[in-house]
Amino acid sequence: MNPFRHLLKASGSRPAMGTWILSAHPLVAEAMGHAGFDWAVVDMEHGPADIAAVMGMLQALSSTRLVPVVRVPSNEPVAVKRVLDAGAHTVMFPFVQTAEEARAAVAATRYPPEGVRGMVGMSRATRFGTAPQALRQANRTVGVIVQIESAEAVQAAEEIAAVPGVDALFVGPADLSASLGLPGEVAAPRVLEAMGHAMAAARRAGKPIGTIGDLPQAVAQYRAMGFDFLAIGSDLGLMMRGAEAALTSLRTPSAEHVHSLAGGTHTPTAA
Repeated sequence: MNPFRHLLKASGSRPAMGTWILSAHPLVAEAMGHAGFDWAVVDMEHGPADIAAVMGMLQALSSTRLVPVVRVPSNEPVAVKRVLDAGAHTVMFPFVQTAEEARAAVAATRYPPEGVRGMVGMSRATRFGTAPQALRQANRTVGVIVQIESAEAVQAAEEIAAVPGVDALFVGPADLSASLGLPGEVAAPRVLEAMGHAMAAARRAGKPIGTIGDLPQAVAQYRAMGFDFLAIGSDLGLMMRGAEAALTSLRTPSAEHVHSLAGGTHTPTAA
């Protein structure tokens, strides 16, 4: 079975929690894999990762329990073929607008006659030719997640979700907010309403749906809405927020320090 499909089934009523890997660095990816996330997106759309970096991150993540999803830069068959040959089991497609585009995404992940993926026996996906059965099983085991990121895609979400081979939908709140004329206002009522429409469409089609939030409060709200899998921030975002919080706490005078400056006494703690 596809690892991401298995993860969603095993999660039951608890949303699977993930994050984004933007750093394009295997060591950082491996660390995130040990942090406790259920899944993560290895990002080629907005991150600097090329195919060599993706392969390195997949190798690093293979030593962890985290389930990787590779987001390709676009809905383009050659890019999809390369990440699958590198060992990706689940592919995320950005900015899918129509059922026709969803069908093209699925076809790019399937060998003929079901799709257009080119065959190669010597790849990481086939364990360098030692697992020839992988070629016969690939059409059943590769996963497809399509992103709903515009008002047009929300309207077509039920038809997109109904495409055979689409395993899940994923709402991108930032791009959706821009499409609705509210760039960056991901918590605006119109954006949340559109996200709710996409979720309802996925439910009618019997497909799971996920989304992402930068802050725990946003993710908690999406969880309350009923999303099936959720991501919080990214490796770089979490690092920056942690660094900023640490610096802020050190640069903000504590009440004890203020009291000392005002003439109070303070006994330092022994190191």
